[in-house]
Amino acid sequence: MALYKREFGEEFNLGFDLADFPWLKDKSWHNDVSPSFTFKAGTQYLVLWVDHEEPDSRELEQERYLVMTAFNEGTEAEAEIYTGEDSEVVLATESPSELITYLKQLSSAH
Repeated sequence: MALYKREFGEEFNLGFDLADFPWLKDKSWHNDVSPSFTFKAGTQYLVLWVDHEEPDSRELEQERYLVMTAFNEGTEAEAEIYTGEDSEVVLATESPSELITYLKQLSSAH
């Protein structure tokens, strides 16, 4: 079972097929507000946050999909990727298709 499903329930719908983007590393944790996935674009670490489909189910008033810049507190071999105060939003959207288009553009780099 995928980590995000263990942490947020088997019924959690990402809105896209995680298998299409094998370079997304699931780092979901039940103490976070939503599932999250790390990846690297060039030299920049990024975190994708995927919130609940229904806005009423979200803890924060934000778009369903957020991609934010992140930093690595670990090493390249054992990365520990986190967002912080200096993180910037790269993509914020409600649209699964907009997120998928964004991820497909990055796919060629992986």
